[in-house]
Amino acid sequence: MGDLLKPIYTSAEFRLGTQLCVVFMIVFAIALIFWTWRDADRRGAMPWFWAVVVGIFSVFGWMIYMVVRPPEFAEDARERELEIRAKEAEISRGVTTCPSCLKPVESDYLICPYCMKKLRKECTSCGKALKLSWAVCPYCKTKQPPATATETPAAPVPPAKG
Repeated sequence: MGDLLKPIYTSAEFRLGTQLCVVFMIVFAIALIFWTWRDADRRGAMPWFWAVVVGIFSVFGWMIYMVVRPPEFAEDARERELEIRAKEAEISRGVTTCPSCLKPVESDYLICPYCMKKLRKECTSCGKALKLSWAVCPYCKTKQPPATATETPAAPVPPAKG
């Protein structure tokens, strides 16, 4: 059997194929180590440690890293934290938004200046801004008429051409 395969093993094509496979494996190992180091660095997960693990255990080390790596990039986590802090600061300042167009409005506006949605109703006695659901004015104790569906204007009416 050895004499039968000897011409294949000693041929130039077989040696070239073997050498190309070895070169491919070396390039693949280096690329895997580099990718793991770069990914661990972006995720804040000890890049040198994981590069050594992949260098020693090759694909098995890479699979272990893929299982235990952090789920998000460190930059994305910082960005998310900044967004949360910005939203908390906005909420603590008391900025209200229109429920229809989500643009900022003052707390005493009766209608949204952008989309004309009715936000509050005016007290019939003292003229202060009240929530649409309030039946009594907390400022002057005046009973308010119930809100109707017609109190919410859809859009401003354009002036008639004359």
